[in-house]
Amino acid sequence: MPHGELLVKLDKMGINRKIERWIRNWLTGRLQRVLLKGELSGWREVTSRVPQGSVLGPILFNLFITDLGTKSGSVLIIKFADDTKLGGIANLEKDQEIIQEDLDDLVNWSNNNRMKFNCEKYKVMHLRINNKNFSYKLGTHQLKVREEENDLGVLVDDRMTVSRQCDMAVKKANAVLGCIRRGKSSRDKEVLVLLYKVLVRPHLVYCVQFWSPRFKKDEFKLEQVQRRATRMIRGMENLSYERRLKELGLFSLTKRRLRGDMIAPYKYIRGINTEEGEELFKLSTNVDTRTNGYKLATKKFRLEIR
Repeated sequence: MPHGELLVKLDKMGINRKIERWIRNWLTGRLQRVLLKGELSGWREVTSRVPQGSVLGPILFNLFITDLGTKSGSVLIIKFADDTKLGGIANLEKDQEIIQEDLDDLVNWSNNNRMKFNCEKYKVMHLRINNKNFSYKLGTHQLKVREEENDLGVLVDDRMTVSRQCDMAVKKANAVLGCIRRGKSSRDKEVLVLLYKVLVRPHLVYCVQFWSPRFKKDEFKLEQVQRRATRMIRGMENLSYERRLKELGLFSLTKRRLRGDMIAPYKYIRGINTEEGEELFKLSTNVDTRTNGYKLATKKFRLEIR
């Protein structure tokens, strides 16, 4: 992120002059050098990037890429930190041309702002079985097609199945649970329940709204981790799983996911998270006087994919 281009953008955004001057002083005057095999290079001024670990760094980066977007309304671009995703529906060749034009616009943006994309890291994933599988380029680089990709810690494949993600989550959770079993001599409820909630369960619920299991076998795999964890506690070995959960004040993972799903639309219809809810839910217009007025419209789906 070149400092010169950043300061120009801040000026165009109407940032207060005093704040802009403070940011300029914060960025300029920084020096760096390289140590290689015991030899030090000379000092050079840092003219790009922001100091790592600073609070202001991510804010300035988001301001710098705020004009990174697409011209066509049919193509969606999603930005999260320094990750960028571009997607759209391409059933015809003209749809493929629109997506390719937006990719070309991104390349032009990177050239104008002196921030090059790492083309080797960019991949294409074609969703659905009957996809036309059009090819795309980022500049002169032909984008490779991937059937599976780890996206922000979640394993996504072109069939939108989640079995591999469930396997990965179970593997990580079991590994941590094994470390707790080997490294902790105490089997008291207060200790093990806390360790399970802090170290093990996060692997089973991280972003689960996206990859919630569709098959019973995957639900069973995830539930088995919690079964194993509750059985480790002293006095719980001979109790049934449901009784152990009641004694420990826990939900089954299936019920916990359902509870989270119910909370999300409740917040929307009660006026919380309205912007996100409008993209997912729509209130039903067929409401008579005998209902509470908060009925959601239901649509017909061919598949039970989340």
